[in-house]
Amino acid sequence: MSNIIRLIIACVIMGAGVTLCGFGFWGWGILVFLIGGLVLLTFFFNENMLIAQYYLRKEKSEKAEEWLLKINDYEKQLHKGQYGYYNLLIGLIESRKAPMKSEKYFKKALTMGMRMSHNTALAKLSLAGISMAKRNKREAQMYLQEAAKDDKNKLLADQIKMMKGQMAQMDKQQVVRGGYRQKF
Repeated sequence: MSNIIRLIIACVIMGAGVTLCGFGFWGWGILVFLIGGLVLLTFFFNENMLIAQYYLRKEKSEKAEEWLLKINDYEKQLHKGQYGYYNLLIGLIESRKAPMKSEKYFKKALTMGMRMSHNTALAKLSLAGISMAKRNKREAQMYLQEAAKDDKNKLLADQIKMMKGQMAQMDKQQVVRGGYRQKF
């Protein structure tokens, strides 16, 4: 359903609640007004995305993808503030199936912007992992530093530390592959 239609429906329902209160049916008026508030809330927070986030937390990516696919045209069905989060969720689901294909979703999520810094850090951390898989150390380091800056609450500190350790391992492997052998 289009976001504008949700807004119109919410206004009509809330207007009906005010009208019921005006005619003296306070109980029904307050109930209808609260229902209108719920519909208005779905204008800002799409229910399909909320359910998809729930399933991602429960590690059921198939069901999360099923709910996200119900959003056909995210520019019409979502509020502008949710565009980045939509691409982040699609990227997280895609990274479990084909990690290299998820890079475009993470970059799109970063360009569209997200309000919460830990989500930005998560997208940058995922991009650092993809860059490491491509053996692009400079880009991976850049994304790791930006992720560490954006992770103000230290929610991803362990993952960032682990990724830096993997990058050090990558350096050791390149030396062995490059033919620089140590003398015994």
